[in-house]
Amino acid sequence: MSEFEKKITEYKGKIKLSTNIEEIESLRLDLFGKNGVINLEFKKLGQLSAEEKKIFAANINKIKQDLLDIYNAKSVEILDKDIIQKVEKEKIDITLPEKEFKIGKVHPVSQVIDEISCIFSEIGFSVEEGPDVENDYNNFTALNTPENHPAKDMHDTFYLDENMKTLLRTHTSPVQVRTMLKGKPPFKIIAPGRTYRSDSDQTHTPMFHQLEGLHIDKDINMGHLKGCLNYFIREFFEVDKIKMRFRPSHFPFTEPSAEVDIGYRIENNKIIIGEGDKWLEILGCGMVHPNVLKNCKVDPNKFQGFAFGIGIDRLAMLKYGINDLRSFFECDYRWLNHYGFDPLDVPTNYRGLSR
Repeated sequence: MSEFEKKITEYKGKIKLSTNIEEIESLRLDLFGKNGVINLEFKKLGQLSAEEKKIFAANINKIKQDLLDIYNAKSVEILDKDIIQKVEKEKIDITLPEKEFKIGKVHPVSQVIDEISCIFSEIGFSVEEGPDVENDYNNFTALNTPENHPAKDMHDTFYLDENMKTLLRTHTSPVQVRTMLKGKPPFKIIAPGRTYRSDSDQTHTPMFHQLEGLHIDKDINMGHLKGCLNYFIREFFEVDKIKMRFRPSHFPFTEPSAEVDIGYRIENNKIIIGEGDKWLEILGCGMVHPNVLKNCKVDPNKFQGFAFGIGIDRLAMLKYGINDLRSFFECDYRWLNHYGFDPLDVPTNYRGLSR
């Protein structure tokens, strides 16, 4: 037996006796590394004739393959053994009590969306949703917004392409467009969701939450709109009476259009919603413009309706005494622990929304 064959026999024995991955890795380098036993043996080929090279190389390759088979089998065996040992050591007794248990809180925005949905569902509204990424037609054109309208400027709208045809929706009104295009009147829906505008300060953020309402049917008028909003505001702020006024305004998608203010007073440095000598703007509304109905394949000679838009974040600030909108999105657990809600306390009209 040659010196080379003796070494190979010795290394085979060492591989079989290896007990950990570090040891067997060291043996692999000794055998197959740049200056390993196999490569050193291959270097002897230069001293042989052409016929001898073929026989010599074939023999070394066979020995090399045998070593690799033994090495791979042993590696798998060691790794399997290590996994089994880890599993046995890391067993967890799931019957043991939790060392530290914290109950999560519902974010005020999620709570207010649930409260609003609960209120409007009581009077026959259903909830619709749509994508955050919209096209220019649904977000502007179908809603009777002129091409030169300031809202379409890049400093107000987040466009996603050079042609300014794809954008992050600036309001949830496109959901109304999608709903009318895919169905037939009557429509009675609310559409809560995220919206995006290029704005940021104490009362504005680039991403915020809005809710749009739409009611399309025969013989709908401003009286229905006023009654609907009066009911909503009383239920949401959980007051028996509400002082409310409509101020003339302008929106491209409604005619006539109005801003809605509610009365309030300051008592012990807190805003008391309901009645008082001060006015607070809370939403915009109006009768749906005939052009919007035409763009959505609804006959304006047969159907009319109203629409309104509410800032969900702002309502949460007013109702729960939060003075900075930016804190809604800072992911501060201390803030959420203070302003958050019990996840099991689902809002219902009959027992009080926020109790």
